[in-house]
Amino acid sequence: MFQSGLDKILTLAPVVPVVIIDDIEDAVPLARALVAGGLKAIEVTLRTAAGLEAIRRIAGEVENAVAGVGTVLTADQAAQAAKAGARFAVAPGATPKLLEALEQSGMAPLPGIATASEAMALIERGYHYAKFFPAEPSGGAAFLSAIASPLPQLTFCPTGGINPGNAPNYLRLPNVVCVGGSWMVKVELIKAKNWAGVEGAARGAAALRAAI
Repeated sequence: MFQSGLDKILTLAPVVPVVIIDDIEDAVPLARALVAGGLKAIEVTLRTAAGLEAIRRIAGEVENAVAGVGTVLTADQAAQAAKAGARFAVAPGATPKLLEALEQSGMAPLPGIATASEAMALIERGYHYAKFFPAEPSGGAAFLSAIASPLPQLTFCPTGGINPGNAPNYLRLPNVVCVGGSWMVKVELIKAKNWAGVEGAARGAAALRAAI
């Protein structure tokens, strides 16, 4: 099954950090700080030129890190990310062509949906997990709560506008396995190379489910 192993990745912690790397030299120390704080599954987005090399370094140099790739839009990106060592792949949407590429990549795919119809299309393809994006603008926790009963086949990782204040609203839902967020990897922390600050924020994120 193309999503085999994704359940173990998404249950490592209640939050998957969504990381944007500008300076490749930040990749390893940033990932080490996240792992030390309890966030082992790390989504490195392809929004910058450093993304693929960051995945390669994290996968090869950071013990206990589970490197993933985010903002995957094309089949070529999927192939390159898999070659770099990404174990899971996150996409903001789910076109048929991209889904085919992700399913053949060897990575566990986590495509995005924002409507009930899009969720049903994934269910028809045999998906059990999906990203809900952009979560807050698309109806937030109320939307996921509303579709939990009619569409029990899918479990979600909502991303987009998630923060420590609203994350518990999602994590309380039976159809939410974890959330994606970037508050523990703020630009100012990375620019200052404040890895202790990143680790502390990650530790707080990792404790969110226990606090519910």
